Amino acid sequence: MENVRDPREHVNEEPRDDLMDVVFGFGGMLGFMVVVFAVAVIVKFVIS
Repeated sequence: MENVRDPREHVNEEPRDDLMDVVFGFGGMLGFMVVVFAVAVIVKFVIS
């Protein structure tokens, strides 16, 4: 591998599915925020 800048010589060693990464990231963050919201609502009702 003499020419390290030639993209044809680089093999994709770890193929990833970017759409599924985004879906899991969005779903995970949404789930986390729903839990935070639920805890905040419960704490507000306990305080008042």
